Order: sequence, then C-alpha cells, then structure tokens
Amino acid sequence: MADSNPDPGWYYCTKHGTVEHGEVCRAADRLGPYPDRETASRALEIARERSAAWDKAEREWNDD
Repeated sequence: MADSNPDPGWYYCTKHGTVEHGEVCRAADRLGPYPDRETASRALEIARERSAAWDKAEREWNDD
C-alpha cells in the first residue's frame, strides 16, 4: 500500500542559497530531492564531486 502522506523531500534552492523542505521554489532553481536537511545543505558540494567524477570517467573513456 502506498504511503498516503509521503515525505516531500529536501531541496537546495540555488537562487536563494537555502535548504527547503518540499517543493517551495521552482524546479529550475532546485537541486534534489535529498533524504535529509544535512544532505541538501551539501548539494553544491555533491554536484561538484559528481561533475568531477563524470569528467574523470569521460577522460578515461576517451583515452581508451
């Protein structure tokens, strides 16, 4: 049975630089959802880490 009141998730608003619970700002300005406030507060750091990993994987792919 589906949860009739699911948690709306945590987001990081890039426009305001704030953590939000639920879909407060428009989707184009949000990163997430994240499971909790702490993780959402690290959204920019997480995005940088993921981008660096993707860049590395692409360089390795192109070197083959």
